[in-house]
Amino acid sequence: MKCEHCTRKECSKKTKTDDQENASVDVPSPAHENGEKGEFHKLADAKIFLSDCLACDSCVSAEEGVQVSQQNAKDFFRVLNLNKKCDTSKHKVLAVSVCPQSLPYFAAKFSLSVTDASRRLCGFLKSLGVHYVFDTTIAADFSILESQKEFVRRFRRHNEEEPTLPMLTSACPGWVRYAERVLGHPVTPHLCTAKSPQQIMGSLVKDYFARRQNLSPDKIFHVIVAPCYDKKLEALQEDVLTASRGSRGTDCVLTSGEITQMMEQSDLSVRDAALDTLFGDMKEEEVRRHDGASSDGYLAHIFRHAAKELFNEDVGEVTYRTLRNKDFQEVTLEKSGEVLLRFAAAYGFRNIQNVVLKLKKGKFPYHFVEVLACAGGCLNGRGQAQTEDGCMDKALLQKMKGIYTDIPVRLPETSSHVQELYQEWLDGTDSPRVQEALHTAYQGPGHPANSRDIKW
Repeated sequence: MKCEHCTRKECSKKTKTDDQENASVDVPSPAHENGEKGEFHKLADAKIFLSDCLACDSCVSAEEGVQVSQQNAKDFFRVLNLNKKCDTSKHKVLAVSVCPQSLPYFAAKFSLSVTDASRRLCGFLKSLGVHYVFDTTIAADFSILESQKEFVRRFRRHNEEEPTLPMLTSACPGWVRYAERVLGHPVTPHLCTAKSPQQIMGSLVKDYFARRQNLSPDKIFHVIVAPCYDKKLEALQEDVLTASRGSRGTDCVLTSGEITQMMEQSDLSVRDAALDTLFGDMKEEEVRRHDGASSDGYLAHIFRHAAKELFNEDVGEVTYRTLRNKDFQEVTLEKSGEVLLRFAAAYGFRNIQNVVLKLKKGKFPYHFVEVLACAGGCLNGRGQAQTEDGCMDKALLQKMKGIYTDIPVRLPETSSHVQELYQEWLDGTDSPRVQEALHTAYQGPGHPANSRDIKW
């Protein structure tokens, strides 16, 4: 079938397995090995066709397809079971990092507060044998702070001969892959160079945390729990600022839906536990988020920072104006009838197409655009807000939005841990290590050989 994201080839739709009853995971669960009756006997390898996101099959090589197919519950249980064997040389420290947009899903599914849901999730993962469970909000802090600084730099040096604006966000892997592999120049120079929260979390776990624990990066198996499947592709591109360049920042990505399936099929006795931090025995006692309605809120944070840095204007609540549809919104800073800043949020492929078309024609009035592949934002990721037949679960999504809105907002600038990490981990806020650990470069478009649909 043709999906709305097709640009050249036919894309296939992501669906769950066609035969849920007959599908099974061959790797036995820890509960099964212990003689308990909590076997995950129906954990299916979901058939996922990379399309509904922007990462259509024209962006994915056969080699990448094989690597992505290995990021599933089987791989997760393989490591858990290796840790139960006598050969300790093959044991791994298992660390799981949870995206903040996944937590409202767990809260809605299990009718819990978001803090209680985080404790239930953490307790469940540790009952399986996971050693550490982190929140990726701290990684998003870094990404937002670096994006703020980059926007101000771009704004100050922008001119018609060498335009550096608009700046387009780079946190959504589906959008970034589409921009790199399909659009290329003139779009990629406008992508913010700040790494995504997932990429930064990989470096924090495999570099900073590994050194604190006196571990080699390859002794840590790092899993990300995320709302969308595009994160699986993103994990293939991650590089880590360590001496061991062969170590990927994220070894496996599981969607919120995949984790929920495990939880629903488990009979393990679970004791709730607070999320861990990267700082020794300290715990995350309360969940915090950034100022976005359904995402990490790059637009709101960068808008406030730019207004203050560039025009000495203090902005309180950011007012969004809906334009062509609810997924295309505008924010402006005006003074004496003059528009000083014009920002936009463009979610979903149709809005992205309009942005790209106007950008190519040179008729684009915005200084900054927060771009997300999923209509409705990250909460509506295909890995969680779906019904059994693969459609958007509107009732669940509304419930999740309410839960997410109620989470207290923490400004990245107010995090003492982030400031400590800039000094201890990166040798300051403007050091060469910051550029290497927190920023990236983008490749031009290419057409990988033997591209194909992927199933995992």
